[in-house]
Amino acid sequence: MSFFSCNQDLSASHVNYYEKVDAIPNKVYEDLKCKNNLYFHPSYLIALETHNPQIKFAYIVLSNELGNYIGFFVIQVIDFYSDSFQDDTQTIFEYLKCIARNLRILPQGKPLKVLTCGNTFVTGEHGVFIRSDQDKKNIVKQFSKAIAGLVNSKKELNEEIDVYMIKDFTKESTFITDELKSDGFYDFKVAPNMVMKINKEWNDFEDYLLAMKTKFRVKAKKALLKSERLHIADIQLKDLDSIIPQMTELYKKVSNKASFNLGAFNLITYKTLKENLGEYYILKGYWLGTKLVGFMSGVINQKDILDAHFVGIDYDLNRELAIYQRMLYDYVDIAIQRKVKQINFGRTASEIKSSVGATPEEMTIYLKHRKHLPNKILSLFLKKIKPTGFNQKYPFKSVLVK
Repeated sequence: MSFFSCNQDLSASHVNYYEKVDAIPNKVYEDLKCKNNLYFHPSYLIALETHNPQIKFAYIVLSNELGNYIGFFVIQVIDFYSDSFQDDTQTIFEYLKCIARNLRILPQGKPLKVLTCGNTFVTGEHGVFIRSDQDKKNIVKQFSKAIAGLVNSKKELNEEIDVYMIKDFTKESTFITDELKSDGFYDFKVAPNMVMKINKEWNDFEDYLLAMKTKFRVKAKKALLKSERLHIADIQLKDLDSIIPQMTELYKKVSNKASFNLGAFNLITYKTLKENLGEYYILKGYWLGTKLVGFMSGVINQKDILDAHFVGIDYDLNRELAIYQRMLYDYVDIAIQRKVKQINFGRTASEIKSSVGATPEEMTIYLKHRKHLPNKILSLFLKKIKPTGFNQKYPFKSVLVK
């Protein structure tokens, strides 16, 4: 069911709001041709929606005067708590909470309610899909108005939402998304997405090792030797019900250390993702004897990109068995086997990811408080925010990775 029973006119375009993925007309996917991007595929969105009730989902779809769909936007409403972040982003949201409470527009003890456009669980441009033949700047402007329309149209959201956040745009996209600034949004940089290009001449993992400088090749072989005691295998769909409690325990150990964590992921989602996405969703377990000591997950998106998703690690054994390092090398091995062009490793543990070949990709988030005064004060504060630096490693003999 859509939030509105009729369309809202926005400069010759129309907007529809949906609360459920299965309410979105098939024509949306046909017109936009967005199913190739799994983050907009109903099979992926349904998995998130079904198993993460702590998040309120919504979807905004724009169409033109001819009735053709031209834009699709994924909305997730989350609660911000003090322990959700451990970096400059935490400071931003704590500052917002402080301002709001001093102005008596946020009661003591109430979490900051954030309407997010983007994927809460994955780094990258996974919340905005605009048809390629459109004026993207104009569509972004209309989308900004549509967010306000969504919140104002639903009493519950109107009373709850404190902040709008539109997340994770690359530097190449900001010439479009900077249009949001004309509607009161302010931008700030967050920790980069660590990206690794895969050389098309690598036929196997040994080719990757041979491309490395001696120091990094020795480091990789040492990690592979340390991890030899591990039994590493794909996690089968039939085993997920019994293994998810162990996976959840390991996942929490990692998520509690993450510097940017918008919300806890319910790992039962993996079952639906494997059912819906099949070979495009990767789940691999790491066992020491019969004990699960780690797992990694990922998605092959658009057939040529490997996105690393959540991992779980037994930190008591991590140094001894090089569990996390082995996972990173396994992502590289999978990427080579699956002949993808790029791995998106996400924004945590930047230095160790750079040691396997990843480089930083700048990420921009846009933020807006719904109240005028806190938003103005916020703009001054955001100007001072810069991502924490790290020691970038350069493991390859040549910087030219094809």
